[in-house]
Amino acid sequence: MKKYIKRTIFILTIGLFGIHGCTDLDEDLYSEITKDSFYSSKLEVLQAALRPMTHMQAWLAPTGGNGYYYHSELSSDQLAWPQKGRHGYDGGDHFRQHYHTWTSNEGRMRSAWTTMWGGVGYVNAAIEDISAIEDPAALEMTQEEIESILAELYVLRAFHYMKIMELWGNVPVVTEIAQGAPTNPSTQSREEVFEYVKTELETYVPQLPKYSADLVGRTTQTAGYAMLSELYLNAEKWVGTPMWDECIAACDKIISGEAGGINGTPKLADDLEETFANTNKSAPESLYQIAYSHKAGFTFDWAGFFLGYTNMQEVLNIDYSGWNAFVVVPTAYDAYDENDLRKKDWFLFGPQYKYGTEEPVLGTEEWNGQPLVYVNSIRRESEGDMTSEGSMAEGEENSGARFNKYKSGMVGDENYRENHYILYRLTEIYFNKAEALMRKNGGTATQEAVDLVNASRQRAFSAEDWADEQYTAATLTMDELLAERGREFIFEGKRRTDLIRFDKYVSGTWWDHQPTNDPNKEIYPIPSNQLANNPNLEQNPGY
Repeated sequence: MKKYIKRTIFILTIGLFGIHGCTDLDEDLYSEITKDSFYSSKLEVLQAALRPMTHMQAWLAPTGGNGYYYHSELSSDQLAWPQKGRHGYDGGDHFRQHYHTWTSNEGRMRSAWTTMWGGVGYVNAAIEDISAIEDPAALEMTQEEIESILAELYVLRAFHYMKIMELWGNVPVVTEIAQGAPTNPSTQSREEVFEYVKTELETYVPQLPKYSADLVGRTTQTAGYAMLSELYLNAEKWVGTPMWDECIAACDKIISGEAGGINGTPKLADDLEETFANTNKSAPESLYQIAYSHKAGFTFDWAGFFLGYTNMQEVLNIDYSGWNAFVVVPTAYDAYDENDLRKKDWFLFGPQYKYGTEEPVLGTEEWNGQPLVYVNSIRRESEGDMTSEGSMAEGEENSGARFNKYKSGMVGDENYRENHYILYRLTEIYFNKAEALMRKNGGTATQEAVDLVNASRQRAFSAEDWADEQYTAATLTMDELLAERGREFIFEGKRRTDLIRFDKYVSGTWWDHQPTNDPNKEIYPIPSNQLANNPNLEQNPGY
């Protein structure tokens, strides 16, 4: 793969990013590699095709501080990264996300842009190289296998563009590399980018293999139809054209089992933990996942964002720790009823004890030497403030409920830290179909929509409570659907998209966040350094 990476580095230094001093590159950097010798086996073809997937975790999963996940969650109403005493100010980056006061010169946004476009470069390179294979039989492959792998890559590229379009709206579309690509590609409208994504997905998703246990981590039909359901569900907001019937049809492809599943037709998990456990590589409701393996040295490391300091090792009986960064916004934690099982299972809250004992874990900062108790507030309680609303500047080491949705297991477990990161799961498809049905019905719930949402929600309540907690056509309003989406998909990187679609992103109030009522904030600015490097890019309105 050294040849492939060398080639890709060349690709990414031209075209999209317009890096100064790199305009005189020529083919000599990799001219010794010929098309006939570039791949020598089926394994190398698959490695090239899967390289964009391993890169995608860098910007899509909650494993770093600069990608899509960071911008999707920290600008929304559920997660925040407040300053906690001497920790976490970070130049005000997280404040600007929370208060929607970002500029076009955000360092983390620049990193998100380059990382996501780097993913496009990896896909484009793989498509060009694999398309040039003239004799598949020499690699012990058939032409049909080559075409199937190319379909995966076309769909994966469309997914990249859908997420790039979601963040920045009006962007270039580049599908060629090296000398075939424009040095300074021009901005295309969101409508044009949307049409490109739609055409690619509609063309190639039916050509994908059906999902099965042998294809975990690959881009299959369940992944493709889930992408289409997301695209169609947001079509009215993104380009002004409702596509509710198309969304319903895409959801039905998955729900019916026509698109495959890990073990036959996908089905909802029986409980709240199955889909996020360290055995979730075979989770029956998973539709698309980034395959990680601690045993193989590629670990899903959510700890940085979500886990507290080393004292949390004693709580969970683990050997890793985090930055004590993300906390749950107080109003988001309040959105769960006390009898909602998700409130207990998916969060760390209240007094923290050493695993298996009643011995308190002690704080190390504001609560140094005192029992560590996570509280549903972000204020200086150690200094006597027990009543104020607080703010992003007033956090402490114990401020806010914490993440406990993915569970790695304990040191010594057979599958310790073997968790995969789930990109799409069947529950989301149920919610997407229910929402499309309701919007098609003028915002009023149909019985089918109620049944779909209740099928998921039932897992969150005891049998004794369920009669009082299930939705009816009268109680499942659009506002309640958004609230339930938030409760169900918290921590999964989807909240910004939902708030925008429900017109709550720039008009909503949560905790200490006040609305901007500025529709331009629904897309981010093109980073200023990209505008400086490429005169053909156009800044988004309002920046």
